[in-house]
Amino acid sequence: MMSPMRFVLTRDPQEVATRTERLLQARLECNVFATVLMSVLEGVHRDPPPTFALGLAPDDEVSFAAMRTPPWPLLTTPLEDGDDAEALVEQWLEVDPEVERVSGVPDTARAIAAAWSRATGCSSRATMSMAMHALDHVDDPPRPASGALRLPKTDERDLLVRWVEEFTSEAGLAGADQAGAMVDARLRQQGFLVWDDEQPVSMIGLNPPVAGVVRIGHVYTPPQLRRRGYAGSAVAAGSRRALAGGAARCMLFTDVANPTSNKIYAEVGYRRCGDWEEIALER
Repeated sequence: MMSPMRFVLTRDPQEVATRTERLLQARLECNVFATVLMSVLEGVHRDPPPTFALGLAPDDEVSFAAMRTPPWPLLTTPLEDGDDAEALVEQWLEVDPEVERVSGVPDTARAIAAAWSRATGCSSRATMSMAMHALDHVDDPPRPASGALRLPKTDERDLLVRWVEEFTSEAGLAGADQAGAMVDARLRQQGFLVWDDEQPVSMIGLNPPVAGVVRIGHVYTPPQLRRRGYAGSAVAAGSRRALAGGAARCMLFTDVANPTSNKIYAEVGYRRCGDWEEIALER
């Protein structure tokens, strides 16, 4: 019988980074956690401060990690034994009883949501189902858009903030009020690119590489400029840029209910490699 996992809660991101390095590089499903942790170390998500949990095996090796950077969901790496969710939730509720959502691979998110429901007597419901996609070679878009990908100009910062706010609202995500801080952090890393067709018409985000993997995020085109191929061309060009810069693979997430995004990313070489869920914890 597998020994139960022991959980340690902390607010020290440097301790988490040091102790989870091997875990976060081992699996593609840990990429989101790793890149959010990088942003915490760079000073984003300071107020309120994030909370972390480390799941320790009997030999004290870290085999699981979770964090919450309010107002975002409880973000998790895969939890191999769903029975361990009970102990995690019991400890988590002592320090963060206001947690409203959990995000992770489906088995883990569902196990934590079920444990939360048993502990609180409240219900939960899935609010977002996403697919993970990856590529190691970029195909040309079948209908290339006019224009080209470039780095943002200094005076385009406010435009990017507005687009991130619109993207966040449209996707039903939290954190629109922190768009400015996020954009500033990404700009310092050259982590935003815009597609320019005589003016900025679309944007994509590139996260820092983790174990040779660059995750594409914040793909957004304003509604009035859609259906012109900008997003697909921007993702293809951004993915090529990441691979040329040394990444072995690129990855991104799509809403499984959005056939358009799933189709355009498949056309440039992305293939589904996993699933992700966000579950609301309703009081």
